[in-house]
Amino acid sequence: MNRFFNTIRNIFKIEDLRKRILYTLLIVLVYRLGSHIVLPGINPGALTAFSKSTQEGLLGLLDLFSGGAFSNASIFALGVMPYISASIVIQLLTLAVPYFQRLQKEGESGRTKINQITRYLTIAVVGVQAPAYIANIVQQYSGAVSPAMIETGIFGFSMFSVTAFILLISGTLFIMWLGEKITDNGLGNGISIIIMTGIIARFPFALEAEFVSRITEMNGGPILFIAELVIMMVIIALCVLLVQGTRRIPVQYAKRIEGNKQYGGVRNFLPLKVNAAGVMPIIFAQAIMFLPLMFINRGGEQPSKFWLSFVDYNGIAYNIVFFLLIIGFTYFYTAITINPQQIAEDLKKNGGFIPGTKPGKQTANLIDDIMSKITLPGSFFLGIVAVLPAIVRMFNVNQQFAQFFGGTSLLIMVGVVLDILQQVESHLLMRHYDGLTKTGRIKGRNSSAY
Repeated sequence: MNRFFNTIRNIFKIEDLRKRILYTLLIVLVYRLGSHIVLPGINPGALTAFSKSTQEGLLGLLDLFSGGAFSNASIFALGVMPYISASIVIQLLTLAVPYFQRLQKEGESGRTKINQITRYLTIAVVGVQAPAYIANIVQQYSGAVSPAMIETGIFGFSMFSVTAFILLISGTLFIMWLGEKITDNGLGNGISIIIMTGIIARFPFALEAEFVSRITEMNGGPILFIAELVIMMVIIALCVLLVQGTRRIPVQYAKRIEGNKQYGGVRNFLPLKVNAAGVMPIIFAQAIMFLPLMFINRGGEQPSKFWLSFVDYNGIAYNIVFFLLIIGFTYFYTAITINPQQIAEDLKKNGGFIPGTKPGKQTANLIDDIMSKITLPGSFFLGIVAVLPAIVRMFNVNQQFAQFFGGTSLLIMVGVVLDILQQVESHLLMRHYDGLTKTGRIKGRNSSAY
């Protein structure tokens, strides 16, 4: 306990770290306040039916990622998912379009241009999603909207549709800006922290709902509830191992002579992460799985069974596709994150080599082969954890609580928390303070792979 309080004191002794923590908390507070600002013309007290409809299935998951802003009909209702969708498209383009490949190789200026294109594409995605969200509220929950606001005006659009459309676009862009500010001046990746904040904000409600369900419905009682919490802790520990797991490859550095001194013969290790992609595959896969929602209730027609099967969060079709997408995106994101050829060249330039393997192409092939082998079990485990909520639902676990029982939300929280702790520990060690753990170093999902 003394070590814990000493660590807290050391953290706040470092001025730069203290400012970053307080800045991040301030931005998070602004985001949470904005999540409760309702769109003009909507009566918050009349949103009960809409809130209940967003507790199940994909709508419930979307509400989870937005921290309740979706069910609140907030100006932040669409959250950061449009930005995630746009990022997926841009990253796919970097593999297929020469223009984006050139931008990726141009360093900071290229990344700036890619970020700007991503912002424009985000506006286009919101431009498609916002009308569907507005139409859903007006058609199915018109009682929550002021009658004067939904009267058809100029060009056939109501005042509510126009103002809500503008505010939903502005809200998503503002969240993107908040995320960038956290990344630049705070701790961790801003977009990831905003997603995690929304998830954590829903956890107390999910915990309460599960406890009430077990007690009032005589559905196992408090003993089973405690057992669920224990199992959740075990799953969290496994997720930590998944994020931190590495395969260590021995590296030998050749001898060199400088003046009268001889250096070399040093052995080191090349740590290749079992899950180099982190939680990005599940975020990408989840964004893809949200797409069928755009085809539901469009034009007032009854959706087909095909589309309904892909919005059933607990359905077999949904989870099989989700599982396969995670595996595919794990390989895709690992491929664009880890470049075996670049690692082999860096080793060769620094006089390093893997014993028994020639420097250059053979080293690159060996690293590529090892990455393929360790990525496969990592991607499968990632997929299994992601579909756990659907599995535990078969044991009468409350829908809201099941979303935290493994799944996308838990993996995101574990990955983001480890990233933040890694940054905090780096600041402590640079100032010659003790780290956060007695032995070893915290390895976040963004740790360098070489």
